[in-house]
Amino acid sequence: MITTSVCIIGAGPGGATAALQLDRLGISCVVVDKAVFPRDKVCGDGLSGKVLSWLEKVDKGIAQRLQQLVEKENSWGVKFVSPSRQSMDVPYKPNYNKAAESPIGFVCKRIHFDNFMVDELKRSPNVQLFEGTAVDKYTLEEDGYLISDASGQFQVKAKLLIIANGAHSSFTREVAQIKMEPKYYAAGIRAYYKGVKGMHEDSFIELHFLKNLLPGYLWIFPLPNGEANVGMDMLSDAVRDRKVNLKTLLTDTLKQDPIFAERFRDAEMTSSLDGYGLPLGSKKRVISGNRYMLVGDAAFIIDPFTGEGIGNAICTGVMAAQQAAACLEADNYTAETMAAYDERVYRVLWPELSLSYKLQRLVKYPRLFNWVFKMGVKNKQLRDVISSMFYEVDLRKKLTRPSFYFKLLLNR
Repeated sequence: MITTSVCIIGAGPGGATAALQLDRLGISCVVVDKAVFPRDKVCGDGLSGKVLSWLEKVDKGIAQRLQQLVEKENSWGVKFVSPSRQSMDVPYKPNYNKAAESPIGFVCKRIHFDNFMVDELKRSPNVQLFEGTAVDKYTLEEDGYLISDASGQFQVKAKLLIIANGAHSSFTREVAQIKMEPKYYAAGIRAYYKGVKGMHEDSFIELHFLKNLLPGYLWIFPLPNGEANVGMDMLSDAVRDRKVNLKTLLTDTLKQDPIFAERFRDAEMTSSLDGYGLPLGSKKRVISGNRYMLVGDAAFIIDPFTGEGIGNAICTGVMAAQQAAACLEADNYTAETMAAYDERVYRVLWPELSLSYKLQRLVKYPRLFNWVFKMGVKNKQLRDVISSMFYEVDLRKKLTRPSFYFKLLLNR
């Protein structure tokens, strides 16, 4: 049996970040993942400014090494396309200078990014990493959690757990009692293509909110070597009620839509077309309890409008590690004490998540959505709001003021 202060289940972005933060605080931890890295993960592959800003809080060296990673595409903004086909380019930084500045946004395949994070774990002296080990049993005892694999041959005793094993976490479902609700969940599909025409010269990622795709959108994210991550997501209740086959909808759109048909005429799909689920942060949930905290997708914290998942996972990973440090110092792991983690997560992320949920619902009304886009083209405040949902822009205080929305509507 392995004994540790903190055991982290899952070595994806959220779990890896929590372990890295604990390491920098001088706290030993055990990280367990069922996969052996490098491994692929179905995802949009977008790395937002939150990724760099929160990694810098952990260790500036990690952020610098990420910026030097060759298997990523530097991205300078987002291109939104409305149901009426009006486009709006939102740069991540106003008046950016590619020659003089470092980008804050990237697109990087998860097989490369997650492996980068695992390599960071392997160089951290306070982290024990166990790959290829699936944890199946969780037993709460008086002095901590006992976890084990199905055979019981691998066992870890920990004072507290950080659960970061994704959208289908059995712990989230069975212990934390967070259930999948179709109206707060999305279904997504993704494939890699090579040779897509019409990519933005500054590698802006693209989000297309076309009328026949609502309440969902199609994305095109540029990757190195002429590749692109192309996918689509839609609310699960809409998929169910309308009996939508997302794979058919995506492939038909790329072939039959005049604009996409031209852009993809000579493109080649270089992977399979794979699906995945997105647990959305559309409502507040209890994401901690007696001796545990949920992180990232296991905490149902994905942005409802933008699909931002990796940045939010890393953000919650840092917060969970810092809360763990406080609990260890006080030797107090009660649900009441852990609730400070929930409070902090939602204090930081809820302004974005709640606004995103409102925008997500707005997507159901194409005319109103088109009007918002028209307003956004000439309204810098609205463009900044949209940008802030992807990147770390300090608008959160403004978002809590009614006067902000009044001025927004008056286009001032």
